[in-house]
Amino acid sequence: MLPLADVSFGEVLLMVFEIFLFVVWIWILFTIITDLFRNHEMSGWLKAVWLVLLIFIPYLTALIYLIVYGSDMRERQLRAQAEAKHEEDAYIRAAAHSSPADELSKLHELVEKGALTQAEYDRAKEKLLTTA
Repeated sequence: MLPLADVSFGEVLLMVFEIFLFVVWIWILFTIITDLFRNHEMSGWLKAVWLVLLIFIPYLTALIYLIVYGSDMRERQLRAQAEAKHEEDAYIRAAAHSSPADELSKLHELVEKGALTQAEYDRAKEKLLTTA
């Protein structure tokens, strides 16, 4: 093992650049593999062929995949993001929605605490029951 003093600044920069390229390469591979499994139009056998080629001829296969399916990858990614956003919004709406009985109990607690008068409670109760 070399002492730290024997390592030049250029070697350190080269090592940082190599690590950066490796991380980018791994990111591209994960993106391609994710897109392979997200693509429902492609058969299972074709997906398996792409995966085998990615293992044995990685650079050429990744380049060909990006050329052939690059625009489709973007569309699938945007569609997946839109579906995730829709599901998240639906979950939030479902979680935030409370029943009229819950609202009435909250109003009753406010009357008991003195935060609402009986007249305000009656108006809110009437409004709640007519909208429900």
